[in-house]
Amino acid sequence: MVQTMYGVPRPDPIGYLGQVAATGPGRAYKTYALAALELRPGLTVVDAGCGPGTDLGALADAVTGTGSVIGVDHDPVMLGEARRRTAGRAGVEVRAGDAQALPVADDAADRARADRVLMHVAEPARVVAELRRVVRPGGLVALTEPDWDTLTVDPGEVETGRAFNRFVCGSMVRHATIGRRLARLAAEAGLEVVAARVLAPTLSDFATADQVLGLRRNAERAVNAGELDAEAARSWLAGLAGPHFSASFMLYAVTARVPG
Repeated sequence: MVQTMYGVPRPDPIGYLGQVAATGPGRAYKTYALAALELRPGLTVVDAGCGPGTDLGALADAVTGTGSVIGVDHDPVMLGEARRRTAGRAGVEVRAGDAQALPVADDAADRARADRVLMHVAEPARVVAELRRVVRPGGLVALTEPDWDTLTVDPGEVETGRAFNRFVCGSMVRHATIGRRLARLAAEAGLEVVAARVLAPTLSDFATADQVLGLRRNAERAVNAGELDAEAARSWLAGLAGPHFSASFMLYAVTARVPG
């Protein structure tokens, strides 16, 4: 059986998000995304799809006790963890709600963000429109999303890697190429794009990349779905687990301003 051959369990969602944030590339892109918001004391910022509260503390530190942070998520488990992590933090509120219909009043915030959220929702454009709605004129919206079609790994047989990518983009991620669409989505929502940057996180350790990118578990799924040959997948993974590994992909970061 393929499952016994790979033996890779599905990761705990909260633990997975923490692992991603703790990697060097994870820390680097989050630092950039935080700086793009130009936060300062006294501002109100909305984190749409805040998950377990990974970034709520950093946002609260940036706006200090004179500002406020509103985290929004729809998942009860994530909400519980976010509330636990921010318990006792002045100015931090965690609300249950959908990023496509934020429980936040019009023009209530100075800043808003969505970090790796749009690739999962049914209608990404609705999320961007909601971020524009809740931010008052002159405020900033920051979006960060990967483009999984750009994932490259080395070593490993190239065609197997391409088949792996096709499976991930076609079956595992709702909007696998959303990153390249961010600037257009922002403009279509009536936002003024002020910065659009492509980052290229690079992982040089197979074990870390396997945790972040799901190389073994998604190869297993692809084999079970008939999208990858079992022997080819085994050989590909064995090559990746050897020395001199590298993996990279494009991560798009867009900052936009609400007109006025």
